[in-house]
Amino acid sequence: QVQLVESGGGLVQPGGSLRLSCIVSGSIFSISTMGWYRQAPGKQRELVAYIATTGGRTNYADPVKGRFTFSTNNAKNTLYLQMDNLKPEDTAVYYCHARFLGRDVWGQGTQVTVSS
Repeated sequence: QVQLVESGGGLVQPGGSLRLSCIVSGSIFSISTMGWYRQAPGKQRELVAYIATTGGRTNYADPVKGRFTFSTNNAKNTLYLQMDNLKPEDTAVYYCHARFLGRDVWGQGTQVTVSS
């Protein structure tokens, strides 16, 4: 099994920054991809960024390219999502995600609200 626990959400003004963290525990060596998704009120959950654990580049959704940075700290089994120049349309619940033995594993989600 794999467990994901996010933290770091909150309220920020437009143009501000937040950093989300996700601690990964369990059978991490069986994870094939890791990333972040978000779900705004009344909308479907959408991909924000992901990376394959076998290597390769990080992939970003078009709305966040150039503003969000996805990184990992393997020593701490932690994923990060640095979000800069935030916009009101970034308001959503953000979920950490892992693909584990062909199944989707989700964290509990953390609320990000961008508002003046």
